[in-house]
Amino acid sequence: MRVHELAKKLGIQSKEVLAALNDLGVELKSVHSAVGEEDAVRVETSLSSGKVAKKTPEKVAKKTTKAKKKLVSKKKGSEKAPKITAVADTISAPPDEELKPAVSEPEEDGPEPSVDVPELAPEPPAPMSPVEGTVTIQDGITVKGLAENLEMSPSDVMRELMSRGVMANINQSLELDVALSVAEHFGARARRLHADEVLLGDAPSVTTEDLEGRPPVVTIMGHVDHGKTLLLDAIRSTNVADREAGGITQHIGASIVEHAGSRITFIDTPGHEAFTRMRLRGAQVTDIVVLVVAADDGVMPQTVEAIDHARAAAVPIIVAINKIDRPNANVDRVKQQLGEKNLAPESWGGDTVVVEVSAKMKQNLDELLEMLSLTAEMQELTASPRVPARGTVLEAQLDRQRGPVATLIVQEGTLRVGDNLVAGMESGKVRAMIDDRGSQLKESGPSMAIEVLGLGGVPEAGENFQVVEAATLARKVSEIRQERQRQESLAAGSRLTLDDLHAQLRSADRVDMPVLIKADAQGSVEVLKDSLLKLSGDKVKVEVIHAAPGGVTESDVLLASASNAIVVGFNVRPERGVADIAVREGVDLRLYTIIYQLIDEFKQAMLGKLKPEYRETALGVAEVRDTFRIPKVGSIAGCYITEGKMGRDAGVRLVRDSVIIFEGKVGSLRRFKEDVPEVQQGFECGISIANFNDVKIGDIIEAFKLEELEAVL
Repeated sequence: MRVHELAKKLGIQSKEVLAALNDLGVELKSVHSAVGEEDAVRVETSLSSGKVAKKTPEKVAKKTTKAKKKLVSKKKGSEKAPKITAVADTISAPPDEELKPAVSEPEEDGPEPSVDVPELAPEPPAPMSPVEGTVTIQDGITVKGLAENLEMSPSDVMRELMSRGVMANINQSLELDVALSVAEHFGARARRLHADEVLLGDAPSVTTEDLEGRPPVVTIMGHVDHGKTLLLDAIRSTNVADREAGGITQHIGASIVEHAGSRITFIDTPGHEAFTRMRLRGAQVTDIVVLVVAADDGVMPQTVEAIDHARAAAVPIIVAINKIDRPNANVDRVKQQLGEKNLAPESWGGDTVVVEVSAKMKQNLDELLEMLSLTAEMQELTASPRVPARGTVLEAQLDRQRGPVATLIVQEGTLRVGDNLVAGMESGKVRAMIDDRGSQLKESGPSMAIEVLGLGGVPEAGENFQVVEAATLARKVSEIRQERQRQESLAAGSRLTLDDLHAQLRSADRVDMPVLIKADAQGSVEVLKDSLLKLSGDKVKVEVIHAAPGGVTESDVLLASASNAIVVGFNVRPERGVADIAVREGVDLRLYTIIYQLIDEFKQAMLGKLKPEYRETALGVAEVRDTFRIPKVGSIAGCYITEGKMGRDAGVRLVRDSVIIFEGKVGSLRRFKEDVPEVQQGFECGISIANFNDVKIGDIIEAFKLEELEAVL
């Protein structure tokens, strides 16, 4: 399109188009020069308002001129033209003021304002309908690409950009924040598509013919020590509970059980309240929740917590009332408590499956498994085993002999030995797969939980994993994610410097306690970090300067020494010689195998860093009525006790004209030249104040007692 053609299209002069192009930075010499599509859209956008302003007065002038001519015709020949008279009558019906602008037009400079004929004003553009659904926007998206994602014209996007002061052509890349803002302006729910997601591409399409039935994934939840691990132990006839320190499950474990020709995958989540995040991770991958409630304890805080997590994940709940073999078991009370939590049993008219079991006596376990199978059958669980494997990292840890070990649950596809894998920020090749009984596998299908060896590092528990075609692609995705996390950490200012730390430690109002955490698994690291951070209060703040899986190394101790931090190790040991280095550096190194002992002892350590607080109790008030000076003793104040009592062990405060002059201890307390332990109200006595002799008549001596309070965070 040439300049004159664009001018004709817009209904304005060619020179105005040339001027507008020059203003936009497009240098054209003549009206015959060619105009690009992008530049034409920009000119049209910038001149759209001016176009109406210029054309409207012209139309108004023509119409008012015609009206003027009709009026003249009426005056000159109304008899010869009755039809025109009728038209003139119609025109003259409105008030005279409406025609005055047309008569006075020659006296005005420039075109008449468009407001004189409001019916000719341009209609406002129709509002844009909001974009439905979620659009993905990646780094470096172009104007054209953004318009295609939003399913709208590039000119509309460019118009919005120009209103924001952004001049961009149709093929120009946009900053991510600008693109997201424009998308939200048009009503779209925009989601950032990171570079690693672009490399991985969309998930492969799955047809109905590809879907096959899969085993259910069952998560066992409940309060601490209600017998969850023992129940799973009884179901799978293993001895897991004996291996757990203190009888408390320290990691998410997964196992597969055969029942009536079908398989069920069980996930055992820890029951202690500190493992909330680990339990929540289990709920994200599960199909059914078995809520274990002890018949003698009933519904407890962690039971309610587990119920909330299961409901948030929209997962069906089957209740297993355990320990029914105990003499103090009260099943009806438990059912009543469940009803109060909207889990009314079927036997009571509700819709919650409740099975009474005894893990110790292995009672009613078949009934529980039957209920699980029926519930899974109702859900019609399916997955495709023919696509590249995808799933979730349940747990990961650093093994000294085997390296990084990740417990994965396959949710889609089939995972095979030799597959290239991306798990969170880590990548690698599957070197070996081991099931819950220690057998090595060559492949694992949907709903299978296995340990995988071969990753380059320890992934975050709860991260997704997927198989990719090439090892180079896996490494590239891993590098992009690691760099993104580094940039986000820098942007958030989470890096703790020694200057910041020392400045905080010097603060009188708040004590900071830096901590370095090492644990045997990534899930334990997360839980410890969350638990210790929750101990922070108004007076003590926990700063986690480093947290990672693995043993305590020399570099950990040196970092703790430089940061004045406490090193906390959970289920790990220091490397050879590291304990001696900790002693030499004066680093407090604490090692634990039971998490609640760690939290309790750490809380006491935090309390020890607080300044002691005291509560003052008023004992009495004495008025100084005379003073005496005794050699080798000093000044003695002759006093009258007006309130309470004065004790020899009390603290005293000398007040003069409502101003505190001195605060100290009683030096001596006498009555009739005899030392006495205390003097009651209404009696006179002699008082000396230790290390103070400037007592005057009229002074007030207040006696008080300080009681040290128990420190709180």
